[in-house]
Amino acid sequence: MEKKKGITTFLDKVEKAGNRLPHPVTLFVFLAVAIVLLSALFERMGVSVTYDFINAQTQEVMTNTVVAKSLLAADGIRHMFTTVISNFTGFFALGTVFTIIVAVSVAEGSGLISALMRKIVSITPAKLVTATVVFLGVMSNVASSTGYVVLVPLGAIIFKSFKKHPIAGLAAAFAGVSGGWSANLLIGSNDPMFAGISTQAARFIDVNYTVLPTGNWYFMMASTFLITILGTWVTEKIVIPRLGEYHGDDETLVEDIALNEKRGLRFALVGLILVVALILGLTLPNEAILNPTGNILVSPFMSSIIAVMSLVFFVPGLLYGFGAKTITSDKELVDVIVKGISGIASFLVLVFFAAQFVSYFNYSNLGVILSVSGSNFLQNVGFIGIPLIVAFIFLTAFINLFIAVDSAKWVIMAPIFVPMFMRLGLSPELSQAVYRIGDSSTNIISPLMPFFPLAVAFCQKYDKKFGIGSLITTMVPYSIAFLIGWTLLFIVWYFLGLPLGPGAGLFY
Repeated sequence: MEKKKGITTFLDKVEKAGNRLPHPVTLFVFLAVAIVLLSALFERMGVSVTYDFINAQTQEVMTNTVVAKSLLAADGIRHMFTTVISNFTGFFALGTVFTIIVAVSVAEGSGLISALMRKIVSITPAKLVTATVVFLGVMSNVASSTGYVVLVPLGAIIFKSFKKHPIAGLAAAFAGVSGGWSANLLIGSNDPMFAGISTQAARFIDVNYTVLPTGNWYFMMASTFLITILGTWVTEKIVIPRLGEYHGDDETLVEDIALNEKRGLRFALVGLILVVALILGLTLPNEAILNPTGNILVSPFMSSIIAVMSLVFFVPGLLYGFGAKTITSDKELVDVIVKGISGIASFLVLVFFAAQFVSYFNYSNLGVILSVSGSNFLQNVGFIGIPLIVAFIFLTAFINLFIAVDSAKWVIMAPIFVPMFMRLGLSPELSQAVYRIGDSSTNIISPLMPFFPLAVAFCQKYDKKFGIGSLITTMVPYSIAFLIGWTLLFIVWYFLGLPLGPGAGLFY
């Protein structure tokens, strides 16, 4: 018990410290001001770095020297004033996230995603119920935060229907949704966001480098099964025995979907078949429109993967709405999309200020100076390869306790670590993957994570005394298991030299 109290006390202190941090938007304003001041100071000090690089056209080794540029000089001030709009509109993640959210909004707003979850649960055997809840939690992140609102409370009801403690079901769902935030079998709304931020950072080194939304796909598919297995084991072996039997009032069983929802699912299936047939027709034939060279990895298909995934969500979602009569007019369709886009309003505000920070960081050359200096230092002390990767995972996991917004952290960390890792021979896709491991693993014990208080509220329906400390204590075993298990999976992946995604290797 003393150990548990110690963990809870530590995380309570983390919560208090994190609450003192400014809002992520304010944080980016402070960081942008700091970059402006540091750029002027470093230029005055004559700070510079010299590094070798390979000319992409001639393959010759060349030397380049980069000096700090002041944003308070005349050119720097002009840059800040003239690029405000283009910084925002040109931010790589903006268009890709917006596009996928439009489609996901239709699938979510029509009720397709919720109906699919409930249908799967209703036909699940008792022995597989825990694994199913965790798995659905992981898969729910294709629709961004839907799992927090739909599946987490549903997990409690499901477990109670199977005569298991409802808070255990809630914990299993929460572990899948939040702890498995970066795992999935599909490309979701998170992937283009991370890819866009990583691309901006990678172009500090290589102006032509693009991180595709599929850059971590293979690894995240494997991670889905890992998180499901670990989440199931922790729930069955640790959480359920610890919580014991539940003696609350009776709970309504999980109901099967209604007739109109069944009709909607049939319509959605037809829509999915049509989309798949269309994509196959555009990629499989000789000299196909989306695969003219026969190499799918460098084809227009891969470049348009967000458009393809958008069709996978949009068309079935729309047809489900028609079949279930949840969307009966074009006005209702637009309303559903608008509602979905309004859900990322905070992200759009964040992107505006983050884009200014990235632009200042890029203009000042501080990113290049930090990455070159950092990579040289790490090489000189021999801290590279797996030790560096593991250290980065655990650093991210720790920072996540204080800054719970994944995109905000990556916007801050990517311009430093992506170029640094590239200079050490590690790909931007690798940097992104290991960041996502650390970020996801401690989501479930971060009181500052936006949906953490909601999970506490759901728990209090079954136990009035269940507070933040209780939920943290319940979720710590998941966090430890995910952090260790996921790190070990990546180490194995690294030594086997497996690709992280289509055309995305471990090394730069």
